[in-house]
Amino acid sequence: MMPADEHPLTEAAVQAAGDIWVMVGRLRRKLRALEAAEEPAGRGQSAEKEPSPPQSSVLRRLARNGPASASDLAAAEGVRPQSMAKTVIALEEAGLVSRSPDPEDGRRQLVSLTARGHERRKGERLARQVWLARALQEHGTEEEVRAVITAMALLDRVAQA
Repeated sequence: MMPADEHPLTEAAVQAAGDIWVMVGRLRRKLRALEAAEEPAGRGQSAEKEPSPPQSSVLRRLARNGPASASDLAAAEGVRPQSMAKTVIALEEAGLVSRSPDPEDGRRQLVSLTARGHERRKGERLARQVWLARALQEHGTEEEVRAVITAMALLDRVAQA
């Protein structure tokens, strides 16, 4: 399980690892729920229809990974190609994605975020960040918030190791 040359794990390290694992899952679920339920801050287009959860997931994936074919998106999202085709059409009609020929295979089309799609994602990220900043401020002391900043620096070092 653990190489002989490594130090034994402390109780604190084991508890911290478990607590982080649980909290990251909870926080991720909360942020996804907020994304599905709220209008992104600063958009000022309340009459505009919000993407469905599957559509939001595709927008997130395209923002994170770049252009992809509808079949690749379907496989990544675990849905049938026909369902993904409907999702892509709806996003295209909303002006959030566009399709273009794949430069490596002219028979395929790549789905990409449009400028409007990028703005939508930026607005969603801002809304989540504002929510989290408010929640930290409302539920924690200044000292606790600074401890979170310190802990994030540690987690960043761990993630980059």
